[in-house]
Amino acid sequence: MISRASTGRSYRPAPGPDGDRIGLIISPVHIAVIGPSSAPDELLSSAAEIGTLVAEGGAVLVTGGLGGVMEAASRGAAEAGGITLGLLPGGDRAAANQWLSASVPTGIGELRNGLVVRSADCVIACGGSWGTLSEIALALRSGKPVVALDGWDLSPFKQPGDETFRLPIFAGTPEEAVDLAFEEAGGTGQLGSGS
Repeated sequence: MISRASTGRSYRPAPGPDGDRIGLIISPVHIAVIGPSSAPDELLSSAAEIGTLVAEGGAVLVTGGLGGVMEAASRGAAEAGGITLGLLPGGDRAAANQWLSASVPTGIGELRNGLVVRSADCVIACGGSWGTLSEIALALRSGKPVVALDGWDLSPFKQPGDETFRLPIFAGTPEEAVDLAFEEAGGTGQLGSGS
Protein backbone atom coordinates (compact mmCIF):
# COMPACT_ATOMS: atom_id res chain seq x y z
CA MET A 1 0.00 0.00 0.00
CA ILE A 2 1.26 3.48 -0.89
CA SER A 3 0.31 6.52 1.13
CA ARG A 4 1.11 10.20 1.31
CA ALA A 5 1.36 11.56 4.84
CA SER A 6 0.08 15.03 3.94
CA THR A 7 -3.28 13.71 2.73
CA GLY A 8 -3.72 10.47 4.62
CA ARG A 9 -5.01 8.98 1.34
CA SER A 10 -3.85 5.68 -0.04
CA TYR A 11 -4.63 3.19 -2.74
CA ARG A 12 -3.84 -0.41 -3.41
CA PRO A 13 -3.54 -1.69 -6.98
CA ALA A 14 -5.47 -4.93 -7.26
CA PRO A 15 -3.48 -7.99 -8.35
CA GLY A 16 -4.38 -9.59 -11.66
CA PRO A 17 -4.58 -13.36 -12.24
CA ASP A 18 -0.80 -13.60 -12.66
CA GLY A 19 -0.03 -11.37 -9.67
CA ASP A 20 0.72 -8.24 -11.70
CA ARG A 21 -1.17 -5.14 -10.72
CA ILE A 22 -4.03 -4.31 -13.04
CA GLY A 23 -4.61 -0.79 -11.86
CA LEU A 24 -7.83 -1.09 -9.86
CA ILE A 25 -7.70 2.00 -7.72
CA ILE A 26 -9.50 2.64 -4.47
CA SER A 27 -10.27 6.32 -3.86
CA PRO A 28 -6.95 7.89 -4.94
CA VAL A 29 -5.92 11.47 -5.34
CA HIS A 30 -5.61 12.55 -8.99
CA ILE A 31 -3.10 15.30 -9.80
CA ALA A 32 -2.97 16.88 -13.24
CA VAL A 33 0.31 18.20 -14.58
CA ILE A 34 -0.08 20.76 -17.33
CA GLY A 35 2.49 22.63 -19.38
CA PRO A 36 3.77 23.33 -22.86
CA SER A 37 4.23 20.57 -25.44
CA SER A 38 7.55 22.17 -26.38
CA ALA A 39 9.75 23.17 -23.46
CA PRO A 40 13.41 23.69 -22.53
CA ASP A 41 15.33 20.83 -20.92
CA GLU A 42 15.31 22.45 -17.47
CA LEU A 43 11.50 22.60 -17.47
CA LEU A 44 11.26 19.00 -18.75
CA SER A 45 13.54 17.90 -15.92
CA SER A 46 11.27 19.64 -13.40
CA ALA A 47 8.21 17.99 -14.94
CA ALA A 48 9.83 14.55 -14.73
CA GLU A 49 10.65 15.14 -11.06
CA ILE A 50 7.07 16.24 -10.42
CA GLY A 51 5.78 13.06 -12.08
CA THR A 52 8.10 10.92 -9.95
CA LEU A 53 6.99 12.61 -6.73
CA VAL A 54 3.29 12.38 -7.65
CA ALA A 55 3.68 8.63 -8.23
CA GLU A 56 5.71 8.13 -5.06
CA GLY A 57 2.92 9.91 -3.18
CA GLY A 58 0.40 7.38 -4.47
CA ALA A 59 -1.59 9.71 -6.70
CA VAL A 60 -2.71 9.11 -10.26
CA LEU A 61 -1.01 11.48 -12.71
CA VAL A 62 -3.34 13.04 -15.31
CA THR A 63 -2.00 14.89 -18.37
CA GLY A 64 -3.01 15.84 -21.88
CA GLY A 65 -1.11 12.74 -23.02
CA LEU A 66 1.16 14.33 -25.63
CA GLY A 67 4.81 15.51 -25.57
CA GLY A 68 6.83 18.12 -23.73
CA VAL A 69 5.88 18.65 -20.09
CA MET A 70 3.08 16.07 -20.39
CA GLU A 71 5.47 13.36 -21.58
CA ALA A 72 8.21 14.25 -19.09
CA ALA A 73 5.80 14.11 -16.13
CA SER A 74 4.35 10.84 -17.43
CA ARG A 75 7.84 9.36 -17.80
CA GLY A 76 8.78 10.35 -14.24
CA ALA A 77 5.60 8.82 -12.84
CA ALA A 78 5.83 5.64 -14.94
CA GLU A 79 9.47 5.05 -14.02
CA ALA A 80 8.48 5.40 -10.35
CA GLY A 81 5.78 2.74 -10.81
CA GLY A 82 2.87 5.15 -10.85
CA ILE A 83 -0.35 5.23 -12.82
CA THR A 84 -0.54 7.75 -15.66
CA LEU A 85 -3.65 8.80 -17.56
CA GLY A 86 -3.52 10.83 -20.77
CA LEU A 87 -6.58 12.61 -22.17
CA LEU A 88 -5.70 13.17 -25.81
CA PRO A 89 -7.11 16.02 -27.90
CA GLY A 90 -7.39 13.93 -31.06
CA GLY A 91 -9.10 10.71 -31.94
CA ASP A 92 -5.94 8.66 -32.52
CA ARG A 93 -4.51 6.72 -29.57
CA ALA A 94 -1.22 6.42 -31.51
CA ALA A 95 -0.54 10.11 -30.73
CA ALA A 96 -0.15 9.30 -27.02
CA ASN A 97 3.26 9.40 -25.41
CA GLN A 98 4.76 6.03 -24.54
CA TRP A 99 4.64 6.54 -20.76
CA LEU A 100 0.87 6.36 -20.26
CA SER A 101 -0.84 3.56 -18.35
CA ALA A 102 -4.06 4.49 -20.14
CA SER A 103 -4.96 6.98 -22.85
CA VAL A 104 -8.33 8.34 -23.87
CA PRO A 105 -8.54 9.74 -27.41
CA THR A 106 -11.28 12.31 -26.84
CA GLY A 107 -11.49 13.68 -30.38
CA ILE A 108 -12.53 17.10 -29.03
CA GLY A 109 -9.33 19.07 -29.60
CA GLU A 110 -8.31 21.62 -26.99
CA LEU A 111 -11.68 21.23 -25.31
CA ARG A 112 -10.04 18.24 -23.63
CA ASN A 113 -8.22 20.80 -21.45
CA GLY A 114 -11.42 21.03 -19.42
CA LEU A 115 -11.48 17.25 -18.98
CA VAL A 116 -7.88 17.22 -17.81
CA VAL A 117 -8.46 19.76 -15.04
CA ARG A 118 -11.93 18.50 -14.04
CA SER A 119 -10.61 14.96 -13.57
CA ALA A 120 -8.00 16.14 -11.06
CA ASP A 121 -8.16 17.09 -7.40
CA CYS A 122 -5.36 19.61 -7.93
CA VAL A 123 -3.47 20.94 -10.95
CA ILE A 124 0.25 21.62 -11.18
CA ALA A 125 1.19 24.06 -13.95
CA CYS A 126 4.79 23.52 -14.99
CA GLY A 127 5.78 26.37 -17.27
CA GLY A 128 3.40 28.28 -19.47
CA SER A 129 1.86 28.31 -22.92
CA TRP A 130 -1.54 29.41 -24.26
CA GLY A 131 -2.94 25.91 -23.66
CA THR A 132 -1.56 25.95 -20.13
CA LEU A 133 -3.17 29.32 -19.50
CA SER A 134 -6.54 27.98 -20.68
CA GLU A 135 -6.20 24.99 -18.34
CA ILE A 136 -5.32 27.25 -15.41
CA ALA A 137 -8.38 29.40 -16.12
CA LEU A 138 -10.66 26.37 -16.39
CA ALA A 139 -9.26 24.89 -13.18
CA LEU A 140 -9.68 28.11 -11.20
CA ARG A 141 -13.18 28.65 -12.63
CA SER A 142 -14.22 25.17 -11.52
CA GLY A 143 -12.78 25.61 -8.03
CA LYS A 144 -9.73 23.41 -8.53
CA PRO A 145 -6.56 24.50 -6.75
CA VAL A 146 -3.62 25.29 -9.03
CA VAL A 147 0.04 25.15 -8.03
CA ALA A 148 2.40 26.90 -10.44
CA LEU A 149 6.08 26.20 -11.00
CA ASP A 150 7.70 28.70 -13.36
CA GLY A 151 4.35 29.65 -14.88
CA TRP A 152 1.88 32.44 -15.52
CA ASP A 153 1.55 35.26 -12.99
CA LEU A 154 -2.14 36.14 -12.86
CA SER A 155 -1.96 38.49 -9.86
CA PRO A 156 -2.54 41.63 -12.02
CA PHE A 157 -6.00 40.28 -12.85
CA LYS A 158 -7.23 40.01 -9.26
CA GLN A 159 -9.76 42.71 -8.51
CA PRO A 160 -9.44 44.48 -5.13
CA GLY A 161 -11.99 43.13 -2.68
CA ASP A 162 -12.81 40.03 -4.76
CA GLU A 163 -12.31 37.23 -2.25
CA THR A 164 -13.77 34.62 -4.63
CA PHE A 165 -10.94 34.95 -7.17
CA ARG A 166 -8.31 32.43 -6.20
CA LEU A 167 -4.86 32.74 -7.74
CA PRO A 168 -2.42 29.89 -8.41
CA ILE A 169 -0.06 29.13 -5.55
CA PHE A 170 3.56 29.52 -6.63
CA ALA A 171 6.17 26.91 -5.75
CA GLY A 172 9.92 27.27 -6.02
CA THR A 173 10.85 23.64 -6.61
CA PRO A 174 9.21 20.48 -7.98
CA GLU A 175 9.14 19.01 -4.46
CA GLU A 176 7.39 22.07 -3.07
CA ALA A 177 4.91 22.00 -5.96
CA VAL A 178 3.97 18.38 -5.27
CA ASP A 179 3.76 18.90 -1.50
CA LEU A 180 1.44 21.85 -2.06
CA ALA A 181 -0.62 19.87 -4.57
CA PHE A 182 -1.19 17.03 -2.10
CA GLU A 183 -2.05 19.54 0.61
CA GLU A 184 -4.45 21.41 -1.68
CA ALA A 185 -6.04 18.19 -2.96
CA GLY A 186 -7.07 17.65 0.62
CA GLY A 187 -7.55 13.98 0.02
CA THR A 188 -11.08 14.54 -1.25
CA GLY A 189 -10.90 12.58 -4.50
CA GLN A 190 -14.10 14.44 -5.50
CA LEU A 191 -14.92 16.42 -8.60
CA GLY A 192 -15.30 20.17 -8.01
CA SER A 193 -18.73 21.68 -8.24
CA GLY A 194 -17.68 24.76 -10.26
CA SER A 195 -20.02 26.57 -12.60
